[in-house]
Amino acid sequence: MSYNEFEDLDHVESKGMTFDFKGFLFKVLHLWKFILLSIGIAMIVAYSINIRKQNIYRLGALVSVENDQNPFFTANTSISFNWGGVSGKVGKIITSLNTRAHNELVVDSLQFYLSYLVQGKYRMEDIYRKAPFYIVLDKTQGQILGKPIGIRFVNDSIYEVFTTFERERVNVQHYSDKSIQQATVPLGTFNQQYHVGEPVNLSFLHVVLLKRPGVTIKPGTEYFIQFANYDGVVYQYSRAVSASPSKQSSAVLSLGMSGTNKAKIVDYLNTTVAILSQTELARKNQYATNTIKFIDSTLNAVNVDLKEVSDEMDAFRTQNKVFDVDVEMQEVSAKLKGLDREKDVVNDKLRYLDLLETYLRTKTDYTDIAAPSSVGIDENNILTSVAKITNLAIERQNLEATTKEGSSLFKELDSRIDAEKNVLIEIISGTKKNITIQLNTLNAQIQKLEAKLSELPEDQQQFLRIQRKLDLSQEAYDLYLAKRSEAAIVKAANVSDISMIDEAKDIGNPPIGPNKSLNYMMALMVGFFAPLGLIFVIFLLDTTIHGSDEVERLSTIPIIGLVGKYRYKNNLVVFEKSKSAVSESFRSIRSSLQFFYKQTPKQGGRTVMVTSSVSGEGKTFCSINIATAYALSGKKTILLGLDLRKPKIFNDFNLDNEHGLVNYLIGEASFESVLSKTHIANLDVVTSGPIPPNPSELLMRGKLDELISSLRQTYDIIVLDTPPVGLVTDALEIANFADAILFVVRLDYTKKGMLQLVNSKYRKGELQNISFILNFYKHKTNQNYGYGYGYGYGYGYGVYGEAYHEREDTSVVGIVKRFFKRL
Repeated sequence: MSYNEFEDLDHVESKGMTFDFKGFLFKVLHLWKFILLSIGIAMIVAYSINIRKQNIYRLGALVSVENDQNPFFTANTSISFNWGGVSGKVGKIITSLNTRAHNELVVDSLQFYLSYLVQGKYRMEDIYRKAPFYIVLDKTQGQILGKPIGIRFVNDSIYEVFTTFERERVNVQHYSDKSIQQATVPLGTFNQQYHVGEPVNLSFLHVVLLKRPGVTIKPGTEYFIQFANYDGVVYQYSRAVSASPSKQSSAVLSLGMSGTNKAKIVDYLNTTVAILSQTELARKNQYATNTIKFIDSTLNAVNVDLKEVSDEMDAFRTQNKVFDVDVEMQEVSAKLKGLDREKDVVNDKLRYLDLLETYLRTKTDYTDIAAPSSVGIDENNILTSVAKITNLAIERQNLEATTKEGSSLFKELDSRIDAEKNVLIEIISGTKKNITIQLNTLNAQIQKLEAKLSELPEDQQQFLRIQRKLDLSQEAYDLYLAKRSEAAIVKAANVSDISMIDEAKDIGNPPIGPNKSLNYMMALMVGFFAPLGLIFVIFLLDTTIHGSDEVERLSTIPIIGLVGKYRYKNNLVVFEKSKSAVSESFRSIRSSLQFFYKQTPKQGGRTVMVTSSVSGEGKTFCSINIATAYALSGKKTILLGLDLRKPKIFNDFNLDNEHGLVNYLIGEASFESVLSKTHIANLDVVTSGPIPPNPSELLMRGKLDELISSLRQTYDIIVLDTPPVGLVTDALEIANFADAILFVVRLDYTKKGMLQLVNSKYRKGELQNISFILNFYKHKTNQNYGYGYGYGYGYGYGVYGEAYHEREDTSVVGIVKRFFKRL
């Protein structure tokens, strides 16, 4: 072998490990029925899933979030409230939508922990408001959790409560305080009748069933009610509503919610907006409520003072006669009254500031601060600072419903509140100093005027003093009464900053899911790619040779012929079925060998060695029919059975194997005594004889060499039926006598690794002048994607049934085994 041939062989061996895409493609085409079946099953599964899945709908609502100013709040209003603006409010509303506190209010309002169900084709269907009855709960009593309770109407006014219990203890929930306890129930089937409107008081159920007006109930109709864990329902709905600012306006929120029952979605969206609006209005009114509360407490104190002064004046008038005070002294008294009025205002401011400072230093909840303007404090710094602290305190209160204590959000808010509180305390301290100075000035002026009044008689001084106190108390009472009325009007006229623009409504919205087309598409992909992946894995793990192109890809050794499948009773196909396609394939091999022998001239008869990798590949079958083909062409042919370990050729010629080549090699018999004439003209056979204990050593002796040399002088063709080269070394010893070596490859049987073994021995020179015979060849483009070769063609269809092996098992078990094997 030349260097270039070795190089090509190495290249083929390395290339043999690459992926055979063409082979994989034809394998897939061959199994198209399996893929089609897989797709069909996947589509059936997708259809089954689609018809069982509930439709999912999505509805929405539009909500306005504006800073709606109180229509009674004008520049002339003496009590001012800093409501803030819309900035940041949208974000707070979005956060509030997902808070537990908000969703608890909505779920409580709608009682969505109670479901009305009917048994559908595939599942329990939620009918919600379509139920012809409704349930009134006793929230202080326990209701069974998670178990459907049947309601069967006997007639229009009587119904049955029925269910089945597998255990004696069940969980019940009290929806008043949301506590869960256990209750004892009767084991087995429970069934009890009640009248419509009659209270049901059972250990696991405390309800009153009422009919919806104008509804007629068909007797025998069954419904179910089911109670769910309150916390679980709230958790579910707290994540159900989505909100995002509208693209047209940042002050408009677009709410959306998905679910299987459109009526429930509509009610939940509209109720959640209504409760948001109420909550926001309550928050907005909180400042005014605190102010009214403060004014009421001050008004009560002023009322007490007014009553005391009035009583004092009445007592004075009773004891003293009525007298006149000169004009000058009345003017002095009027001035004193004005100064006293100013002093009372200043004292009110000081008292408010003292209370505010004490509140800031001792309290942690700053949501109850009254408006400073309620006592006449109009310093902008104080008004702004109080409003900031109140808003921050309300924001922290809302955050407590959604965030765990200790969160960084709380730390940030507390830091801002503390900073603002410290600033306000400093402002209060400075303001108190200024007011104290103002108060000292008023006291000095009052003392001067009181000194003038001291010139009057004692009874006139006392009268003027009582009269002044009475007038001041009356004016203070009227002032605070007016302020309280004003604050009440402002609160009553408040409107929520949240209002519905477009409420949720069922207008026949089509379902958004399930995506049935996507399910079918996924089923199509799974049905196609799953078997494709399985075929790919099997193809990668498959080490068997299936086609001629695989042999060409794995080795440069030429293919001399293709032998098709053919079912026959014995191995003498060429002799007994000379017109068959298999016979023609052996004649083609004979012609190719003749051409090969002409290229290598040699004296005497020619030898051809037939071998394979392992037993069962058709080596003996090919040996017999090649020898027969030569004999029928007039060539004097001899077939030597050199497979000393597993002799087979004697059965087809009706010979025994008691004496054969082994007897000759060990010197027990002459060659003429072991030589057998066959019924086929020009064909002689030498069987192997009894199995020796040392076949390899027996073949290595020089007597075989002498025999081959002698036979070359007598016969034209010497066919050597040898052991498999992949199992024992006997064939390698015999290869030295062969002019041509035919290696039988059985498709769908021979392993790819065996060709690597042959390549290795070919490269080392242990096997020369070697060619392949492809046995069990099938001329099909979807399984063997080669169409023939110039050096020999194979034909034939059907199966010749391993006639060159053991006889087929014709029992029922054997037939069943062969059926499943072929399947």
